[in-house]
Amino acid sequence: MTDAAENWYFERAARLRDQIKAAEQLVERQKVVSGQQQDEDLIAFAQTNGDTCVQVFFVRHGKLIGRESFVLEGAEGDETDAVLSAFLTQFYSEAAYVPPEIVLPKDLDERLIIEQWLRSRRGGEKVVLTVPQEGQQRDLLEMAAQNAAETLHALRAQWQADKNKQVIALAELGHALGLADAPGRIECYDISTLQGTSTVGAMVVFAQGTPMKSDYRKFKIRGKGSLGAGEPDDFASMREMLRRRFRRAVEPPANEGAPGQAPRKGDQMWQRLPDLVVIDGGKGQLGVAVEVLREFDLFDQVPVIGLAKRFEDVYFPERRDPLVLPRDSQALFLLQRIRDEAHRFGITFNRELRSKAGVMSELDKVPGIGPRRRKELLKRFGDLETIKQASIEELAAAPGMNVAAAEAIKDHFGD
Repeated sequence: MTDAAENWYFERAARLRDQIKAAEQLVERQKVVSGQQQDEDLIAFAQTNGDTCVQVFFVRHGKLIGRESFVLEGAEGDETDAVLSAFLTQFYSEAAYVPPEIVLPKDLDERLIIEQWLRSRRGGEKVVLTVPQEGQQRDLLEMAAQNAAETLHALRAQWQADKNKQVIALAELGHALGLADAPGRIECYDISTLQGTSTVGAMVVFAQGTPMKSDYRKFKIRGKGSLGAGEPDDFASMREMLRRRFRRAVEPPANEGAPGQAPRKGDQMWQRLPDLVVIDGGKGQLGVAVEVLREFDLFDQVPVIGLAKRFEDVYFPERRDPLVLPRDSQALFLLQRIRDEAHRFGITFNRELRSKAGVMSELDKVPGIGPRRRKELLKRFGDLETIKQASIEELAAAPGMNVAAAEAIKDHFGD
């Protein structure tokens, strides 16, 4: 491999490097890492430039039998505790097997709660979270963290290569839509309703062809629009969401000019106009968007299109026939990706609201548990199942709770 690299045969050097790594991994998987024949998972992670990768080593009967890497979305700026806690609950809620021991790089504030939840996932058998300071477990954790860092490095190289595709897609999209420049900032809007309830709106933002999650926004739909009876609910909901978004673009922030008050970061986001608005829907939804942009005198400043669901046709304001992009078009792929991300974001928010509503409904039935205690319980334990599994002492330790209220919860749920 070294000889190939020195002679500038870089492709051959890369292939040899991959073969070496594969051979090392094969040997490593057969390595006996413990003489105690126990089952355990070891979890470590690496973070760089806002990206997070978690590496899990699976040890069964004392042998390292495999590993998995997970790149976490939306974990930028999160504390170590938050990353580990979120990963543990997400990973083991779907895992086919929960081992009796899970090895972590640091202790967690919510360790006892998570252990109790894992115990329920293991059918009542004990599960412990351990943090080794030395020995083979510590060495394996360091290896897992190194692997996570290497995975991030490789992914960043791949993402850099993908940027070339994004540049091409944006240029192609700008040309196809007749824009003066490639759209640097694209905002996409979608309405999500599950079984006719919990209607929500989703706004996702792509900057230079990649998701800008810090600017994503969720909307709880409050009303039914302004056209009166007979208007479809999704049109009215779209109108409400777009009005709330673009009103903030033209109106000054609430604290503007207040003594000693600096503009808030969120206010600056709302005032940034997109280079392109994509509406998930056809002519009807697009017409609603046009009305809202005209209402705020933004129609001549903000290009807007509708992307119809069925045939992926692109609709323009004041134009009868849609644009049909080639099926292998990078511009179409980009529009589909943005629209699908808006749909995913909206559906996720909808499910969160429905889940919280279910938890609130159950807790409302418990004597002595009012809105404040309910809020603190959800903040502390996250979901209803964890609340049910918590001990009286853990429940009573939550802000605003006491032993009597904790006992009322345990009595209500029959534990």
